[in-house]
Amino acid sequence: MCILGFLLICPAHLKAQGDHLQSKLVWRNAFSSCRPESPAAVSFRMSCFSVLAVLCCVAIQPARSQQSVPQFDSNPPALTGILPVSNSPADANPSPEPQTPVEFSSSAETPLFSPGHNDEAVQDGQVRQVTQERPAEKMEQELIVSGLVSYGNYKIFASGYDEKLFDAGIEYDRHSWGYFLGARVDYVAEFLPFILLDKPLHTDIFGNPEPKKEKSIREYVPGIGIFPIGFRLQWRSKKAIKPYLEAKGGMIGFTRKVPSSEAAYENFGLQSACGVQVKMSDRWGMRLGLFSDFHFSDDFVVPVNPGLDVMNANLGISYHF
Repeated sequence: MCILGFLLICPAHLKAQGDHLQSKLVWRNAFSSCRPESPAAVSFRMSCFSVLAVLCCVAIQPARSQQSVPQFDSNPPALTGILPVSNSPADANPSPEPQTPVEFSSSAETPLFSPGHNDEAVQDGQVRQVTQERPAEKMEQELIVSGLVSYGNYKIFASGYDEKLFDAGIEYDRHSWGYFLGARVDYVAEFLPFILLDKPLHTDIFGNPEPKKEKSIREYVPGIGIFPIGFRLQWRSKKAIKPYLEAKGGMIGFTRKVPSSEAAYENFGLQSACGVQVKMSDRWGMRLGLFSDFHFSDDFVVPVNPGLDVMNANLGISYHF
């Protein structure tokens, strides 16, 4: 457009000089039929062409700037501080530009997983987090090495008389059943590798000394026992002094028929006890059995079932783990 305006202006100047050779140009052949006759008309026409040429030159600049806008959007200038100008509605409220290279790189990152995968990953993370926040509680356990000494007997569930019992063994306690009546409920099992029965040498079928004047003649019968079923109620389990109540059931065997020669070698046993356990350290403690009952009988496995009940006390050392 600028060249066209220049060509339109130059012929008027050449014609005014009257140069015949310069007037024979291509543009004269094109516009010879419409050339004005008066100088005033020629001047007006030249002024209009000049204004048109200027307007065309001015119009080219906005067109070029509009074509360059997408280039600025796709490739933002680096380190120039000049933001691209856009007339689109989406750019009416532009988001804040990253101020540092780190922020720019983080904003340009794309997600590695689809939203569905992200949800699954979040759920997996939540499961792992719940597992870490709620680890499995360590089960409290104890091993108790104890011994029992009887100091008398009575006739309630058995007929044996004037006999004493001694034993030693190891007891296992495990907190398995929660709490009841404010006490911790533990599972209890006991093994007695040593049992010794002190009894009169001569007895009747019910286990009574016969004759009574010979009850001082004694014999000792060894045995062994196992009590796999039991429970213990322990109060104040986190304190230094812990009262307890327990019961155990199992079987014992002797090398001879006791408590009389008409009884059996094997007998069913039942123990019940109450006392306190004293904490000496985080691991060690002491058991003091104030009162205990030890019962055994053959439950009429044979025709005669004399049985024996003894009162006893026990002392033990406990190890907590």
